[in-house]
Amino acid sequence: MGWAWFHRFGSPPHLYRLAGTLTPWFAWPAAILIVGALYLGLFVAPPDYQQGDGFRIIYVHAPSAWLAVMIYAVMAIAAGVGLIWRMKVAHAVAVSCAGVGAWFTAVSLVTGMLWGKPMWGTYWVWDPRLTAQLVLLFLFLGYMGLRSGIEDLGRADRASAVLALVGVINLPIIRYSVEWWNSIHQAPSVMKMDQPSMPMEMLAPLLMMLLGFSLYFGAVLLVRVRAEILRRERSAAWIREVLS
Repeated sequence: MGWAWFHRFGSPPHLYRLAGTLTPWFAWPAAILIVGALYLGLFVAPPDYQQGDGFRIIYVHAPSAWLAVMIYAVMAIAAGVGLIWRMKVAHAVAVSCAGVGAWFTAVSLVTGMLWGKPMWGTYWVWDPRLTAQLVLLFLFLGYMGLRSGIEDLGRADRASAVLALVGVINLPIIRYSVEWWNSIHQAPSVMKMDQPSMPMEMLAPLLMMLLGFSLYFGAVLLVRVRAEILRRERSAAWIREVLS
């Protein structure tokens, strides 16, 4: 058996059907978790003793920032698999990640700016983490721009995969920039070696939102992968069988 499961995922018909089956199992729990987290975060969690109600933007900002990094990692892994094993389906997954990752990154930057104005007195500072997050947005946009600028699909897959892999160097910078350099960005309060410093009534909605956003990404990714497979395999016989 060995690597048979791995190569099976490289089959466009198999992945197309599997994605269609799994999408509702990601989408409905995502909707429930996101709505529940918004309610708990906005109406149940107590105000922060320093930031007051202004801290509540964290329930969108922090999960968006985490998802942006996670999606880039997924995109880079898929691009690397496609580049090394020449699996077209892996490139399709990488392509499907880029647009979603760019949106999550943009949301994290905008919500961070809205939080920064009352807390720091300005919408933007060239803080290490903020700058690295902005670079992440440029990496997503650069990946999509490079693909759209190359007509040959195979060359576009290979060139964009190289860019995605090179951009991985930015991920640890985002994660550890607060610890490596002098930063005005809030230090980690959840992802810590010891226990989180947030009380549970604040932490629970945040973790719910993180899981909800993750499942939402999974659902959107599956839908986009199906569309990308259809685009790539539009002349294949199995596509005609599926559509009929």
